[in-house]
Amino acid sequence: MTQTIALAFTGASGLPYGFRLLECLLHAGVNVQLIYSQAAQVVARQEMNLTLPGRAAEAQAELSARYQARPDQLRVYALQEWFAPLASGSNPPNAYVICPCTMGTLAKVAAGMADDLICRAADVVLKEGRKLIIVPRESPFSVIHLENMLRLARAGAVILPPNPGFYHHPTDLGGVVDFVVARILDQLSIAHQLMPRWGAPADPE
Repeated sequence: MTQTIALAFTGASGLPYGFRLLECLLHAGVNVQLIYSQAAQVVARQEMNLTLPGRAAEAQAELSARYQARPDQLRVYALQEWFAPLASGSNPPNAYVICPCTMGTLAKVAAGMADDLICRAADVVLKEGRKLIIVPRESPFSVIHLENMLRLARAGAVILPPNPGFYHHPTDLGGVVDFVVARILDQLSIAHQLMPRWGAPADPE
């Protein structure tokens, strides 16, 4: 059975990570359920010169075409679309990634405040024992931020800050982004070839 991964974009800096992850998930054949906030639309324009439509149906059509998704592979849901499958424990995704995650979203999820679909989906995934991966984008972290992360880690979430390594010798920004996305895909057990594995033997010439 094909995996279904939920993905949320919030208003933190770091949307290139989220869009690269979306691209990799779709190219891996995974079904994706996407949600994004109004603040994420602002960040998309600022960081990527990309306009995310305000209407979910328009975003679904544009992103499906952009990444050549198969029919019905990508579903985009509005922030208050309470009849979306991921709003209920009767139909949760296999896993959920919030990338990037603002400290405000982090705090709401840690406190169980499910007042929009992004936070409700996190609540569902945690209570149903599915994997929740949070990619928090802030620097430095305050004690409040760290305590919220610890609370979520104790509840079973994976806290995966977008801290790239450089041992793979990236030559451009894409290589830096791919390092972080590779770590997320590893957590989702999705095969990829974004970068060489540490200690893997070199391919013979």
